[in-house]
Amino acid sequence: MILKDRKEAGEKLALKLKEFKDTESIVYALPRGGVVVAHEIAKNLNLPLSLVITRKIGSQFNSEYAICSVAEDGHSVCNEQEEKDADQEWLKEEFEKEKKEAKRRREVYLENDQVLSPKNKTAIIVDDGIATGLTIKLAIKEIKHEGPARIIVAVPVAPFDTISKIQGEVDRVVALEIDRDYLGAVGEYYEYFPQIEDEEVIRIMSEYK
Repeated sequence: MILKDRKEAGEKLALKLKEFKDTESIVYALPRGGVVVAHEIAKNLNLPLSLVITRKIGSQFNSEYAICSVAEDGHSVCNEQEEKDADQEWLKEEFEKEKKEAKRRREVYLENDQVLSPKNKTAIIVDDGIATGLTIKLAIKEIKHEGPARIIVAVPVAPFDTISKIQGEVDRVVALEIDRDYLGAVGEYYEYFPQIEDEEVIRIMSEYK
């Protein structure tokens, strides 16, 4: 399956999530790319949109390959072996750098009235795709701290082995394609997959004030 762009991905996921239209649910996007997908879901289902901000820490040797993810509050999820093998001084610096970036994004993208609590509600966590799964696993962990009634993960595409690990942590996973022969990168499943800039996230989030 090849998607045209993130907008189409969101529209297709919204169809699979239509039972949540006009319910006590909140859509939580992982910025930046996930915001475009989540916007289509929130818009089509008439739901509020908020963010869950986690930052990937890429390997020293391949920045696209995640070995850990970290949130502003310092919570993290790591590939234990990769974490152990990494240069510890370098890793500590990366943790601090990405914690600061998570904080910057929250301050730039969100205003206080947009930090929505999922307590006793359905939290729908959305990204534009999953590779290693570390950032979405941390997003699940962050949302769980807030006491939601249930957690749904909604993504256009993910590897089969990663999804099988995530399924036990949430109430449901909704995906357009779960690939046993994963192509190696999320962008391979899109015709058009540009870098999303801060300005686009700010513009989208301004619609939910």
